[in-house]
Amino acid sequence: MTVTTADRLSSTFAALGDPTRRAIVERLAEGEATVNELAEPFAMSLQAVSKHLKVLEKAGLVVRTRSAQRRPARLAAGALGEAGRWLEGYQAFFEESYERLEEHLAGPEERSRPTPDRSKSNERGRGTP
Repeated sequence: MTVTTADRLSSTFAALGDPTRRAIVERLAEGEATVNELAEPFAMSLQAVSKHLKVLEKAGLVVRTRSAQRRPARLAAGALGEAGRWLEGYQAFFEESYERLEEHLAGPEERSRPTPDRSKSNERGRGTP
């Protein structure tokens, strides 16, 4: 991983660390929106929403365009894609951790119970002793 990629990941995760910004990203996943549209569900000023958008822009998660008087924001896939690929590298770790947790939660009686040997039961069904 290059320093630039590490810096971008740090910016991405820092920007996504705030629940308001995550909600904005979720909303923009549905399509572009203006600051007014993004501010509707929040009890905060337009200026505060604009500040959140600037953080998302700086992290490369959001792009703002100009269309006459409108300045809609939309998601930029690059930074999210990089974060997703980085997280995918840990998928095997997560799966193994969940498997160990399941075994632990099953309790000692489940772990010590012998599993049936299906190959022998299949052989008996075919007429072999």
